[in-house]
Amino acid sequence: MSHTPPLGALLRQYAAGSALACDPVAQGLLNRGYRLRTTRGRYFLKHHHDPETADPAAIARQHRATQRLADLGVPVAPPLTCRDGRTVAVVGGRAYALHPWIDGRHRHGGQLTHGQCERLGALLGVVHASLERVMPAEGRAPVESADPADTFALIDDLLARVRRHRPADHFDQLARHRLLERRELLQRHAGRRPPRGALVGWVHGDFHPFNLLYRGDAPAAIVDWDRLGVQPRAEEAVRAAAIFFVRPTGALDLAKVRAYTRAYRRTAGATAPELAAAVHRVWWERLNDFWMLRWHYERDDTRADQQFPAVSALAVWWTRQYEAVHDAFTD
Repeated sequence: MSHTPPLGALLRQYAAGSALACDPVAQGLLNRGYRLRTTRGRYFLKHHHDPETADPAAIARQHRATQRLADLGVPVAPPLTCRDGRTVAVVGGRAYALHPWIDGRHRHGGQLTHGQCERLGALLGVVHASLERVMPAEGRAPVESADPADTFALIDDLLARVRRHRPADHFDQLARHRLLERRELLQRHAGRRPPRGALVGWVHGDFHPFNLLYRGDAPAAIVDWDRLGVQPRAEEAVRAAAIFFVRPTGALDLAKVRAYTRAYRRTAGATAPELAAAVHRVWWERLNDFWMLRWHYERDDTRADQQFPAVSALAVWWTRQYEAVHDAFTD
């Protein structure tokens, strides 16, 4: 459903002039963003639409974190402050934030040189180390890994949905193939379920190419901090690598993964055993995860469909190349 932000009411809360143009930003799966031009400059207007992260108190916490990170020199884009001193504007029950517009572009791992992969890993390590400095200590119970029994039930349900879908199409064919394939893999590897994850610290929570802007060859801003939270840090590093460095065939570029991870470990102070445990947990997570198919068949939401071929192939390739992937993250 389309939504037009209430620009007049919003801009009255800021010293940002009057609106001249407001265009939706196409990229992004959950929240809505707009390129806003006013009589005083260019901005990024974010409508915090995702119900899981749209709580104004949680948004304000994200904003405080990014301001503290900016003070440490981390490339972020903290929000502007309203006239009343807040950084969250609530209009009509909806939460918004206004950020400076950052000129830049997104770059996938295939577009990065070896040196830029090192810089990317070092950047994420700096983020984790800096969050440890600026965020309060906060406990959280260790996270359980996926139970294969639950996954088998989900696979059966998704297969039934695929069979009922009419008219059947190429996506249905691929979904059925991957579901059957994944069920066989899980049956073979069910005994390798990892233990609970270790509590490590604050993480960005969604570090991937669409949340990092480059200006030239250098990162200009890490954006979209909605998933800021307490998680095992090394698992974020592995998840990010699996997104940045996956090829269309589903294989990881392990040479780039190795360069990225060595730099991450150096700046984050992470150990090889920590990365090894994270690799195992994220591999297991990938084997049991079907969020793209759930969006497609349960919610009739096709926004993630184009990512499914490579992501679903990655789980299979990773299983076959488990030792090589482990070594790339721990050498």
